[in-house]
Amino acid sequence: MLYAVLFEDDPAKADERRRHMPAHLAFLEREADRIRAAGPLFDGGAGAGGLWLVEAGSESAVRRLVEADPFWPTGLRRSVRILAWRQVFSDGRRLG
Repeated sequence: MLYAVLFEDDPAKADERRRHMPAHLAFLEREADRIRAAGPLFDGGAGAGGLWLVEAGSESAVRRLVEADPFWPTGLRRSVRILAWRQVFSDGRRLG
C-alpha cells in the first residue's frame, strides 16, 4: 500500500531543520526501500513542511517510520497527516 505523508513544520524551529538535515537525509537514504520520494513543500516561497510517498503494510508502520526520523524528536514537525494513496495515473498513462 502507498501512503502520502504530509508534514507541517513549525517555522520557529528552522534552526532545528538546518542542524539535523544531514542526519535526516541519511535516514531517508537508509529507508529508500520504503520512502519512495521525499521533499519540502513551499507556500509563497517560504518553507511549509514536507511530503513523503511511503510504501508500507499499514498506517501504523508509516507512523513508526515518521517517528524514527531524526527530525521527529526536535519538535520541528507541527503536524503529520498520513493518507492512504492509490496511484491511478503515471507517465502519461492510466494504471491498472
